[in-house]
Amino acid sequence: MSRHRLETERLLLRPPEESDVALIAMLAGDYEVSKNLARVPHPYTEGDAQSFVTRSAMQRAQGTAFPFAIIRKDSGLYLGGCGLHLMDNGLFELGYWLGRPHWGRGYATEAARKVAGFAFHGLRAVRLTAGYFHDNPASGRVLEKLGFRPDGAANRDCLARGHTVYCLDMLLERENFGRRPSNGQAA
Repeated sequence: MSRHRLETERLLLRPPEESDVALIAMLAGDYEVSKNLARVPHPYTEGDAQSFVTRSAMQRAQGTAFPFAIIRKDSGLYLGGCGLHLMDNGLFELGYWLGRPHWGRGYATEAARKVAGFAFHGLRAVRLTAGYFHDNPASGRVLEKLGFRPDGAANRDCLARGHTVYCLDMLLERENFGRRPSNGQAA
């Protein structure tokens, strides 16, 4: 499995490129998007996006992060991002975002499922962590569809909002990947 390109039925997942900078800035610069992300400031500029692309290449080379641009295969349209970031506790954290015009079409679930599979099968991760802000239940539904289960909660800094936000922490073990919870419990 290539560490550089992943594909789903509708999507190509590849490393962010210089040609993505303007679209990253435009889509992630929408406050409705950035307010749901911990490490994205608002306003988010092309300079911020350029720094992200540069930092992503370095982190990928070091094996500490694996960011992917989410691209529609049929049109080449940039939709958002999905990736893995190595945390201090040795676990990879899964994160994703889509530009607002692309919400509600299943792209986040499709991309996150493929990247989680890459983590478990390509990187041999045993478990993944993720989190979502309490006022973004759509993100929680994406994680539940992949088999994530609740793993506590904490306040997390949100650069766009300029303060901490209550965040629900989630955990996914390899053996539960793809299992939907039943009656509130992981299968």
